Amino acid sequence: MSHTATRSAARPEPDAPMVEIAEYVAGYRIDSQEAFDTARFMLLDSLACAALAMDHPQCLNHLGPLVPGADLPGGARVPFTSHELDPAQAAYNIGVQIRWLDFNDTWLAAEWGHPSDNLGAILAVADYLGRRAEAAGGQGMTVRDVLGHAIKAHEIQGCYALRNAFNRVGLDHVILVRLASTAVATTMLGGDRDAIVTAVSHSWIDNGALRTYRHAPNTGPRKSWAAGDACRRAVIHALNAVKGVVGYPSALSAPVWGFQDVAFEGRAFEFERPFGSYVMENVLFKISYPAEFHAQTAVECAMRLHPEVSARIRMQGVDVIDRIVIETQEAGRRIIDKTGPLANYADRDHCIQYMVAVPLLFGRLTADDYTDDVAADPRIDQLRARTLVVENPDFTRDYFDPDKRYIGNAVQVFFADGTATEKVSIDYPVGHRRRRAEGIPLLMSKFEQAITPKLPAVEAETLLSLCRQPERFDHIPVTQLMAMLRA
Repeated sequence: MSHTATRSAARPEPDAPMVEIAEYVAGYRIDSQEAFDTARFMLLDSLACAALAMDHPQCLNHLGPLVPGADLPGGARVPFTSHELDPAQAAYNIGVQIRWLDFNDTWLAAEWGHPSDNLGAILAVADYLGRRAEAAGGQGMTVRDVLGHAIKAHEIQGCYALRNAFNRVGLDHVILVRLASTAVATTMLGGDRDAIVTAVSHSWIDNGALRTYRHAPNTGPRKSWAAGDACRRAVIHALNAVKGVVGYPSALSAPVWGFQDVAFEGRAFEFERPFGSYVMENVLFKISYPAEFHAQTAVECAMRLHPEVSARIRMQGVDVIDRIVIETQEAGRRIIDKTGPLANYADRDHCIQYMVAVPLLFGRLTADDYTDDVAADPRIDQLRARTLVVENPDFTRDYFDPDKRYIGNAVQVFFADGTATEKVSIDYPVGHRRRRAEGIPLLMSKFEQAITPKLPAVEAETLLSLCRQPERFDHIPVTQLMAMLRA
């Protein structure tokens, strides 16, 4: 007679990774001025992305209440609109705006992602709580408070990404947006260490979205609203946790039923460093081009080659090109090396061949260059068909080096007559920490050009003036900032 071992129903101590997140969020003091300064630029950059997204009708279709009439007067406001919503739906709206154009900040390691996606949850909860506090005669959070929460959300998402490749098991990186936003939103709502552990356990039990919508043959626009969806779910978990829902202490480690066995091939998470402010200090800004970040330097290379290449194409046609060789990192080779028909915007902004062909031809790469109208130019696909993408081991090594975090690419064009351009190679883009002095003025220009057409002149000038005075800007109530962003 066989017997099955009985599993104890005694609840274990919470899994260590969940406790470490809770202790960091609830108790760690951010004392890095560089982190706060970078976070301020991150906030402005994200608002610029949100403003630019408002020019795209597909983005607008996602904004507003979940169903008509489900507005919440006095709720969280959605920038550049008149919407006032419950904090969960506002988190979705703001997350969609920031992420829509693939133009917000980036973090690249074993996993990839956009840590500023977490602002969807952070801004929504901060504005909601602030408006409630003010209505009761109190005060809400300041912009600096928001920056502190953003630093911690960046750190959680980024530190998990350093060594844990969720993409290798088919899961999308927005699983880390939900994780980080859940933890931070819980503390913003007044949850203590135990509430954060509870909320995080629910986040892990959700498992994760599949990456299939980012890859051929299924690439589609869900990637532009997936982070907003993660923010919405995070706020729901946080709200539930502060109400006292039951948590699940071994959500990660439970045999058979825990996240590690179900979704992560039985492996525990690996960590390169303890939580601090490293990620915000080293985050990558997309300043020049709305392009998947592994291709940013490839676009810069193509821009340098544009005058020579476009001149020859104008005189002799595309047949003057024999081949285009792009050297990239292993990650870029794996996720954005794409041949065959490109069905939509999302297909094109995740195709390195497309992102190089456009600047070679036109000397630009804007969000509009991923539209059907531009993609209809037959020369783009003709150049794509002549493009070879190869891994450069040096780029891959420097990509993973924690002291470099480079995202190198090289581009060279070979002509039918046997001549060739120089090989242009760039190790890291203008948004890299090592190019901050060059990048920040460009980032501020991006912000000004994005928001000015979207706001009344007085509000736009007031906001721009505040942004030039960091100490003053940091200490305004976040409700004041959100009020200035009203359409």
